[in-house]
Amino acid sequence: MEPETLPTEVILTHPRQSLGSVKLDWIPQPGNYLDIEGKTYAVLERRHRYQLKSGRYRLYKIALYVQSAKRPEEKSWLDGRWIVGNANCRYNAHSEIIRCAVNPEGPCESCRYYEISEQ
Repeated sequence: MEPETLPTEVILTHPRQSLGSVKLDWIPQPGNYLDIEGKTYAVLERRHRYQLKSGRYRLYKIALYVQSAKRPEEKSWLDGRWIVGNANCRYNAHSEIIRCAVNPEGPCESCRYYEISEQ
């Protein structure tokens, strides 16, 4: 049996334009990365589209709002999710999208602001 796939419209946030519709066998969460036609995008937002059929609403389409990005080389597992950068640094944003305010591009290992957090 083939996994269920939903039509997914991918929309670039800046400049705002549709990158087209794809069928995915997984549902990307904000913070995930998506490769389309050789380019990598970070998922910023996901919206569901429902359709009323036979008196019930059913999910029939997903819209993903993305921005162009490169996959982070440095990531950490924290509270059941991957975050960008070293989670032990006190300045880490604990985010899937941004590393920190003082050195958002990284890397953490050579950052002059790197400090181990006291948690």
